[in-house]
Amino acid sequence: MTTSSAHTAVNGTAVNGTAVTRAVLFHELGGPEVLKVEEVPLAQPGPGEVLFRVEAIGLNRAEALFRAGGYYYRPTLPGSRLGYEAAGVVESVGEGVTAFAPGDAVMAAANFDFGVHGVYGEHAVLPGTSLVPRPEGVDAVTSAAAWLSYSTAYGGMVETGGLAPGDHVVITAASSGTGTAAIQTALRMGAVPIATTRGESKRERLLELGAAHVISTGSEDLVEEVKRITGGRGARMAFDGVGGPGFATLGDALAPGGTLVLYGFLDPRPAQLSMNWPLTVHAYGNGVLCRDEAYRRRAAAFIGSGLASGTLAPVIAETFDGLERITDAHRLMDSSTFTGKIVVKV
Repeated sequence: MTTSSAHTAVNGTAVNGTAVTRAVLFHELGGPEVLKVEEVPLAQPGPGEVLFRVEAIGLNRAEALFRAGGYYYRPTLPGSRLGYEAAGVVESVGEGVTAFAPGDAVMAAANFDFGVHGVYGEHAVLPGTSLVPRPEGVDAVTSAAAWLSYSTAYGGMVETGGLAPGDHVVITAASSGTGTAAIQTALRMGAVPIATTRGESKRERLLELGAAHVISTGSEDLVEEVKRITGGRGARMAFDGVGGPGFATLGDALAPGGTLVLYGFLDPRPAQLSMNWPLTVHAYGNGVLCRDEAYRRRAAAFIGSGLASGTLAPVIAETFDGLERITDAHRLMDSSTFTGKIVVKV
């Protein structure tokens, strides 16, 4: 195992003989301005853990909700960490770790409490079970934008929902990182992605990204449009990151026996259920599924082969250079004016 003094020589400064690194912390709930870049001790990996140097961080809506106190679990303040998704290189491993070795390129598997293990920083320590190998030949920025979005789309639509070739699937919040990944995943499965967006401004971009149809819910009736597109049958599936009362409308747009997969709650109001029965409803938790080793292998194979073939290609909205830009990156996240993933290079 690499010693603390070796890390000091290679990676940074020492304060009173202790190696330190920089990380993003927050001490109160609020907007992007509560995020602070601070020096913290450079932790060493314990049994079953891996220390890796972070090269790029992928931002997710969950982190903005967590920062503001709107996520399904709360931060422990002061001094909460933040961040689900990062790509980097292993520096040292703890006792019992055999799957990874120093020099390995890895991605965080987003199956941990990010208030404790958050990856916004120059280094992170995670359980070995919270890492997956980076696809060979894929750069850090692309890798940081890939795992959570594609594993959510694949795990939710394919493994949980049973998406099959020829199925019509309604994808809400389609311009988000997970939404754009869901469009590509549906296409790769031979399904027909129907993207929804609140206004007209993102219609052309979503069509360019592969959506077979785009419904502007601000000016078009979702149920009528889905029925028109499907010849009156309704869609086989809806993949929803919004929830709230609109969840019932999605159910109304499905064919009898259709499947609703709810993976997020951008609308914090209770999700309402359609009476268009029979319906199958899945409240999907990607972090729970990603704790299963066999699933991580399947998802990594699906994502890695898709990136290699070009059938999966993360849409990068903007890349920010340096941890100091984390507040700017979160301001963009809060604006909802972007399409795809926001990445911060470390």
